[in-house]
Amino acid sequence: MVDRNPAVLADQLLALPSADRARLAELLLASLEGTEATAPAAWEAELERRGAALERGEVAGIPAAEVFAEVERRLAR
Repeated sequence: MVDRNPAVLADQLLALPSADRARLAELLLASLEGTEATAPAAWEAELERRGAALERGEVAGIPAAEVFAEVERRLAR
């Protein structure tokens, strides 16, 4: 059975291999109301835009450990 405590669930999900987390993210996004057929193409364009901005030095990346810590902090609220 899946633990319904958001913080516990987040810890379990974040421990999954990256390919599994990516697939889960796709499934969750697809399950949201109003998801359009063009969403995958829009995400691809957004990823390209953000990657190019990162390569040009217009934005800086955030270490994954900081991102995950922030997610955990927000879920613990």
